[in-house]
Amino acid sequence: MKPSPPAPPPPKSPPKLWLLGALFAGLTLYFVGQPEGESYTLCSDSKNIYTVDESRPRVECIAVRGGLVDAVGTFDELQERRWKGADVIERVLPTWLNAAVSGLKKRTTRVIRVEPGHIVVPGLADAHAHVIENGYMMQLPLAGSNSVQEVINRIKAYINAHPDVRDDPTAWIEGMGWDQTKWPGKKFPTAADLATDPLLRGRPIALSRVDGHARWVSPKVLELMGGDDALPKEVEGGIIERDEEGKATGIFIDNAMDLVPVPEWSKAKMEEFYQLTMREALRYGLTSVHDADAKVGMVEFLRKKADSGELPIRLYLMGNVNSDEYWGAQIPRLVDYGKRGRLNVRSVKLFTDGALGSWGAALLEPYSDNPSTKGIMRSSPEALQNLVERFWEDGWQVNIHCIGDRANRVVLDIFESIIVRKNASVEEWRPRIEHAQIIESGDLERIGRLGVIPSVQPTHATSDMWYAETRLGPERIKGAYAYQTLLKGSRNGVLPLGSDFPVEGVNPLLGFYAAVARLSVDGTSPHGDGGWYMNEALTRAQALKGMTLDAAYASFAEKELGSLTPGKKADFAVLDRDIMTVPVKEILETKVRATVVDGEVVFGGL
Repeated sequence: MKPSPPAPPPPKSPPKLWLLGALFAGLTLYFVGQPEGESYTLCSDSKNIYTVDESRPRVECIAVRGGLVDAVGTFDELQERRWKGADVIERVLPTWLNAAVSGLKKRTTRVIRVEPGHIVVPGLADAHAHVIENGYMMQLPLAGSNSVQEVINRIKAYINAHPDVRDDPTAWIEGMGWDQTKWPGKKFPTAADLATDPLLRGRPIALSRVDGHARWVSPKVLELMGGDDALPKEVEGGIIERDEEGKATGIFIDNAMDLVPVPEWSKAKMEEFYQLTMREALRYGLTSVHDADAKVGMVEFLRKKADSGELPIRLYLMGNVNSDEYWGAQIPRLVDYGKRGRLNVRSVKLFTDGALGSWGAALLEPYSDNPSTKGIMRSSPEALQNLVERFWEDGWQVNIHCIGDRANRVVLDIFESIIVRKNASVEEWRPRIEHAQIIESGDLERIGRLGVIPSVQPTHATSDMWYAETRLGPERIKGAYAYQTLLKGSRNGVLPLGSDFPVEGVNPLLGFYAAVARLSVDGTSPHGDGGWYMNEALTRAQALKGMTLDAAYASFAEKELGSLTPGKKADFAVLDRDIMTVPVKEILETKVRATVVDGEVVFGGL
């Protein structure tokens, strides 16, 4: 019997072209990167990229991919990292596919080089500001007015520039920014001052002081309020200024401002104010703002902006309702909310006292230049204690306005009672004192020991320095605007910096300059051109960290924001000079060349 012929070898399987195609597509994405504008390497030949990352504080390049910082290092390091897996892949690919891969390797991610002298810093944050109010102030800005007459002149110019207002004597005129400490005599103005010019006479006018803690109104407004007889004799947590005959002068301080019947802002007005502030913020390199007094209507307005993806920067809102009754349910809790995840509402803002400029800061002892008062407590310690405990129990971060040493002490007592008595985790809660402006030496130590976050505004020091020591005297001033002391005492080495705009300017470099130089913008101070109480000045590295990584920590975002660290959001700004090394006087000459959020240019260009 003949043996059967051997079976023919099985046919070779055809190449799985779909698999090779998928692999090729994957390699294409790996080598070429994300779409243009979202994947690139940004380099500085002089290694002027300041990362605010202790492990690599200054680097030559950062790689941006998919809105994140993908890598940092030298140009060669980033190139080597990019091709690291490619050689391994090539060894297992068919020869014919290697040629295609070699072609792809010749196409590298777009490399952008900043101009000589320019620097890159993490996106700048303002840890305490007022977004909508800033736009409100810009409609009739009164900052820098040197007299009552100059205020009147600005109002007249505003009326003449707005025919709708000029032709309607019932239209409300509102402005912000006046400061009587800069005027001859340094006295509060009066309602009568706003009736000295025929164009102003008979019009409802309400003008907020620069710090927002006092309102100056016209005789027409007093009339609309029912006249002097209709006003309460006293206001808890506020003051109605009166003359020698007991008549209201037209100045309402702190809680008394609620008596003034200013009209609510329409949606159109709020949109106008919002857009004005956003344009300014982007122009000055801000990528994150903590709004320190977000009313219910503002939160809802900004929530809708987040829903539609219209927030160009990140907003961290501190919700506020002016009530001593618990109001937490009125504020929505939002974390990384919206189409781009740029809105957060997880904190609340409470108030204890007023401001130093209007003698409203609550002090332990009388004012040195006005012994008849110790200032104003806008809420009682008992009411504050109840509110803070409820907000802590409900998981809200609590941020409290404290200017005077009495206000700071009351709040530290409340925080300490919760931290010690209720065993609250400071790391999880992160309670903040907003301003932390005038603090007794023992409480300066206690704020750090407890782990409470002091959130400060360096430009307040340089604005107030011309009268602060007169108000406080030579001893109390030693515990005022004590930024270096607060930072050194901080348990986590954290001192977030803000501006309180529109009280101060939006440009964060004003705060950077004030923190390191302790000078006015014209280079002067009560102590000369060497700076005011320079023992409390910050170094440039400390100031930059305060307006980047420290601000991120104060908003629970230090793992995503605040430094140019791999894995974090690609938020950064390009500046036209090195603020870390140039002479101090040149800091304020710096211009922002680009503002970048999530790797996308939102102002200027790369």
